[in-house]
Amino acid sequence: MKDIYRNYLFTKGILVSDGAPEPREAFETLFSLARYFAIRVTDGAVLARREHISYCQKMLGISVPEPFYRHFPDSVRQLSSDQLLFDQVLHYVRTYGLGDFSEPGHSVLEESIERDAFREDVEPKEFIIIDGKAAAEKLRETASSLMDSSRPLSDSQYQLVLSLIREGLFKPGSIASKNTAVMLMNDTRDLSYARYMSLSDVIRAVTDLNYREYGSEDIRKLNLKNRDRRYVASLIDELIRSGRIDTEDCFEKRDRWAGLLHHIHYRAFDEAGEKFVNAIRGGENVSVYSAFEKAMAQGDIRKACDILRERKGPGEVLRKLDYMVSRSADPSDTDYILECADTSNLLILIQLMVRYGIRYPLRRRVFAFTRFGQSTVHQETEDEMNARKSVLSLGQQQYLSERITRRFRDAIGGRLGRVYIDPAMKDVGLPLAQASQQGGYGVMNTSSRIHLPEGKKIRAFTYWEKVNDIDLSVIGLTENGDQVEFSWRTMADNQSDAVTYSGDQTSGYKGGSEYYDIDPDSVRIRYPSLRYMVFCDNVYSQMNFSECVCTAGYMLRDRRDSGEVFEPRTVKSSFAINCESTFAYLFALDLERMDFVWLNMARSGSEHVAGRSSLFYLVRYINTTDIINMHSFFADAATEICDSPQDAEVIVSDSVPASRPGQIIVRSTDSEKVMALMSGKKLF
Repeated sequence: MKDIYRNYLFTKGILVSDGAPEPREAFETLFSLARYFAIRVTDGAVLARREHISYCQKMLGISVPEPFYRHFPDSVRQLSSDQLLFDQVLHYVRTYGLGDFSEPGHSVLEESIERDAFREDVEPKEFIIIDGKAAAEKLRETASSLMDSSRPLSDSQYQLVLSLIREGLFKPGSIASKNTAVMLMNDTRDLSYARYMSLSDVIRAVTDLNYREYGSEDIRKLNLKNRDRRYVASLIDELIRSGRIDTEDCFEKRDRWAGLLHHIHYRAFDEAGEKFVNAIRGGENVSVYSAFEKAMAQGDIRKACDILRERKGPGEVLRKLDYMVSRSADPSDTDYILECADTSNLLILIQLMVRYGIRYPLRRRVFAFTRFGQSTVHQETEDEMNARKSVLSLGQQQYLSERITRRFRDAIGGRLGRVYIDPAMKDVGLPLAQASQQGGYGVMNTSSRIHLPEGKKIRAFTYWEKVNDIDLSVIGLTENGDQVEFSWRTMADNQSDAVTYSGDQTSGYKGGSEYYDIDPDSVRIRYPSLRYMVFCDNVYSQMNFSECVCTAGYMLRDRRDSGEVFEPRTVKSSFAINCESTFAYLFALDLERMDFVWLNMARSGSEHVAGRSSLFYLVRYINTTDIINMHSFFADAATEICDSPQDAEVIVSDSVPASRPGQIIVRSTDSEKVMALMSGKKLF
């Protein structure tokens, strides 16, 4: 079985066995998995094979490059700030000064420390083992659920589906997301995927093609090869031939359409095509938004709302909700707008619930959205803030929050039957931000929380190959948005029991690593103003993560650990960072609630040093589970909430198994099932 399939199943706690069971080999393997990785096999133990040991070594790490201080953290704390600074400067002189990146550098001042025997308390990682046939069926089920989601997929999810399709192992019955349909069509050049599109989606397809094939984000500057020009022209012909001509929607991007038609030298093959081309090249603007803005300028909010509902659909009314409500002089207009809105689109309702439910004290608004699989952020300038006209009062936000929440519950209510929900699911986030996420073992949905056990510290790690310098950094955030930086630039004077840093490894082309030890209890004492700590990875060498090999994750360690810097048994998550940028948010700590919080978001741009931009907008993602989570989502969807799993049709839990045939299990790792359910698909 291909690695892409094995690796995806591994993230779900599944190992695959291709060969016939060997009892003696199985026993030895199970013992080794438990000893080296704290893996407990709960089902399929007879299928354990020796190759599972080497595979888990690769996935969880066992030969990780040593950090700058090889006896971290004790040796770091024994050096003075002057010694730490001298050590690092000497290293920088050799690398950046003399240009010698040939070998990973290490401290010249640290003393050797004798390691303790490993006695740390470790929670087992639960896995099952299945054979190849069961794995293939599981993969097809996963791909089918992903196709039922109207949300953009993460890169690992998309690559899984694409590989299955190319190998003939899966054929989509339907595709709910136009983004997914467009990418599959561009990668396979199969125009049958155009049945999920309208003519206006050609701009979406060309934008994707221009970025992934030519590395350009600007569709206004096209330089397509002749084969791609013919491909785009064939796509336009196919959509016109099938009658999916939405001219009004095309007018919303009329300048891009005009440039595209000119660039590919498009010639219409029939009368309908000629009519469309002449309309694009004509002088009249017949777009929906032109008529909408005219009504808004006249102050006729209800007419503007009617235009959107009738010509774009009720979903667009929700997307323009802020704009219209902020201009409404009569409170009854707000009710009218909500009556026109689409109350069946769960995804949009959830997004609005989060938007109106989480507020933080920033004068200038922050806009965050996903583009090309990366989180893109824009904070208002002072001029933009002063010129802003669409401002919702706190009263309007509260009113919208209550009404949207009520409509969401009405829309989802009764979609499921009898459901048992584990209370622990209150801390699990919904899969709302998959497109910008990296895949790997232990990764959870953005905003998911894990309560930190007593007596443990967090050891965050990153290690890499094929690049000279990647930096792991921590940014502390106060309640009002002030930032405190813990990075290679600041840590020489800040090493402590609260925060310990392993040193800046800057010569690791053949392998380098960095670590942070965070003791949350000590942090709260030493830095009482901090509420959150955000962990970031940056490629200081100014190349994208996709051009090198980088792994990140975290371990839960005893406060007094064994002295082994990287210990696979204590690894809670290990995932590859391979986004098309130099900046990624990993996770956060909520110091007030003592929770570990998942972020796992690729940040767009070429920022190669952490701390230069505001991270306070991330509070929205950190606290999303306070508004909606796996528990509240399934509770709202249930016809009846069962006290006992035996009585339920659906069990939402990571620890409760099915007790009878036909029961559906939803785990925190089953993001594909939940994505499909949020998009209107039924579980049964």
